[in-house]
Amino acid sequence: MELTAASSLYNIRDFGAINDGKTLNTSAISKAIDTCSAQGGGTVYVPSGTFLTGAIILKSNINLYLDAGATLMFSNEVTEYPVVESRWEGVKRQVYASCVYAENAENVSVTGRGTLDGNGQFWWDLYWQEKNEYPRPKLVSFDGCKHVLISGVKMVNSPSWTVNPICCEDVTIDGISIVNPADSPNTDGIDPESCQNIRISNCHIDVGDDCIAIKAGTEDTAERVPCENITITNCTMIHGHGGVVFGSEMSGDIRNVTVSNCVFEGTDRGIRFKSRRGRGGVIEDVRVTNIVMKSVICPFIANLYYYWGPRGNDKYVWDKNPYPITEETPAFRRIHFSNITAREVSAAAGFLYGLAERYVEDITFDRVSVHMADDAEPGLPAMMAELEPMKQRGFFCSNVRDIVFNQVTISNHEGPAFIVENGEDIEITGCRAKHARTSDPLVVFKNAVVSK
Repeated sequence: MELTAASSLYNIRDFGAINDGKTLNTSAISKAIDTCSAQGGGTVYVPSGTFLTGAIILKSNINLYLDAGATLMFSNEVTEYPVVESRWEGVKRQVYASCVYAENAENVSVTGRGTLDGNGQFWWDLYWQEKNEYPRPKLVSFDGCKHVLISGVKMVNSPSWTVNPICCEDVTIDGISIVNPADSPNTDGIDPESCQNIRISNCHIDVGDDCIAIKAGTEDTAERVPCENITITNCTMIHGHGGVVFGSEMSGDIRNVTVSNCVFEGTDRGIRFKSRRGRGGVIEDVRVTNIVMKSVICPFIANLYYYWGPRGNDKYVWDKNPYPITEETPAFRRIHFSNITAREVSAAAGFLYGLAERYVEDITFDRVSVHMADDAEPGLPAMMAELEPMKQRGFFCSNVRDIVFNQVTISNHEGPAFIVENGEDIEITGCRAKHARTSDPLVVFKNAVVSK
């Protein structure tokens, strides 16, 4: 192929790629990327057809563009994924390179109307058989990059997390579709991790774990980098374990987040905050508005006794007695919900549980309506020790401070609409219980101080 210095479009077929779905094209795609980079950047073009490939390592100033009808099918040959140093579940370690990967690059993008197919069944089987030498590839992961764009493409069958920008700045994720089987392990949709200035919009996510999870490393992460300045809007989230989730990896802090104009259906939980003693960090300044949920276990969760992961069963994590406050004590504060409707809820309208020594604080619920499902099955609103399954319950709040419920309606529930224990400065105004299944009072306070 002859290229001039002015050329900026590099068709992978011109470098020997074959779209038969059988020929391995890793080398051809790599040559296209290297040539594009040597010319100062441009677009590496994937035409229609199915191209089998190993890991694709992008470089600065390169747009990987998948045309309509194009599929990059990722190989199940482990040797096609070089081992790199990156984060896995918040901790830096050696991992298999992601299917599409870049490190310390600028102006890097993945766009178009084609499909990235992670061929995940191979990796899921290795996971279940505990035969992975290193953690599985993610489908798309950029580490330490600036000015990142992911737009338009469809992503299916991710080996693990689907999109995972790590320690990146200025990331736009727009108009993508993610579909992973409901039983696929740890196949989160979009997980920004210790990033700054993130925009997620117009996406459709249907996965086997959290749809969107915001993370900032664990207590075992040497460098504490916050995840901050994040907007999430106009997304649909179907199935998965949570709609938008904060933590539990939050040791570097999560702050300045807005979530708006989204639909959650069958996501197990809706908006979920989770952490525990030992993690440290703060989640603060979060606003969630204009959300519709359907068929969730619990729409709102803030749980500081989350026990999943390393050391999660230690007494330090589950003990309900107060401990000294240190830098290892996490905090949730200044979180505000408004204009939210949840229908066919099974376990509870909401579950807030702070630490005995550090309450969840400054939380507001304004113009919220929750209707419990008629055929609800008992379920756990949160993952914490000694918590019994609930069914058709209202809000349960423990170890909370400065909580406001304004114009909140709970319907078709059993028991009180609101139970508050160990609470300070609790304000409940204009709230209603409709079509309650029992004749309990609207509110029950246990060792709580009510605002006048």
